[in-house]
Amino acid sequence: MSASLKGSNSSKFQVSEFILMGFPGIHSWQHWLSFPLAILYLSAIGANILILITICQDPALQQPMYYFLCILSVVDMGLATTIMPKILAIFWFDAKVISLPECFAQIYAIHCFVGMESGIFLCMAFDRYVAICHPLRYPSIVTNALILKATVFMVLRNGLFVIPVPVLAAQRNYCSRNEIEHCLCSNLGVTSLACDDRRPNSICQLILAWLGMGSDLGLIILSYTLILRSVLRLNSAEAASKALSTCSSHLILILFFYTVVVVISVTHLAEPKAPLIPVLLNVLHNIIPPSLNPIVYALRTKELRESFQKVFCLSLEKNTRHQRPSA
Repeated sequence: MSASLKGSNSSKFQVSEFILMGFPGIHSWQHWLSFPLAILYLSAIGANILILITICQDPALQQPMYYFLCILSVVDMGLATTIMPKILAIFWFDAKVISLPECFAQIYAIHCFVGMESGIFLCMAFDRYVAICHPLRYPSIVTNALILKATVFMVLRNGLFVIPVPVLAAQRNYCSRNEIEHCLCSNLGVTSLACDDRRPNSICQLILAWLGMGSDLGLIILSYTLILRSVLRLNSAEAASKALSTCSSHLILILFFYTVVVVISVTHLAEPKAPLIPVLLNVLHNIIPPSLNPIVYALRTKELRESFQKVFCLSLEKNTRHQRPSA
């Protein structure tokens, strides 16, 4: 094992770096996975930048629902960029070594961005609840000031809330092994190498997950329960269909996001015989939502599709004018 060790005293040693081995069980051909992962990463960055440009340039999209979508796009790009450059460096340049501070910083960033994505989903659910259940009061409730306060609260909540996770991980004693069978620094993967008791880390992560994302999910379910009850009371089938269509894309993304979180948690707790499955799910959960979110919204939201066309047509017209030779 290519461990890099430094003596903490005469009888104990502390590793100075970790080695990210990649996907367990497929080290010999895992580099082939770099191409689909790179495509997913580039599509995530490109699609989310396009979302931001389109919403900023079209006055018709200057609405709270699309402001929250902009915030979600920024969070998605942050989440994808937290892990993908390092994963691609592992596959392409064999850059498997990561220092302890970098590893703990990645643990913090991943937990922070995942928590913020959950919080933004909650904000979007509240936005749809007010728009459908209290349409007359919507302009006075969901204001720009509320959006700013909600965003600042989510950033502070998750930025401060997840600090115990990397702090507790950094306090463990890593005295022998330093090879992580993963592509990224996950809390459970890193602390499994500790020579001392890692139960405080597991308990802390479980409590924070239930308090943070668990409360978000509970409030999201409550919001959509109230929305469904309100829609079923509508006399017009067309109005009910229109109200539900505005929520469909949101529901698709929420179901995917939380379902994968639950599956990852269960597979980690069950300690499966095939460790590749939870590792692969963990990586995909951090890269598929950033690339999937803008695609789902673009396909399911008529106003956004029309704005895409306007932006593209405007860009083509400008390019055509620049290319015309002067008379």
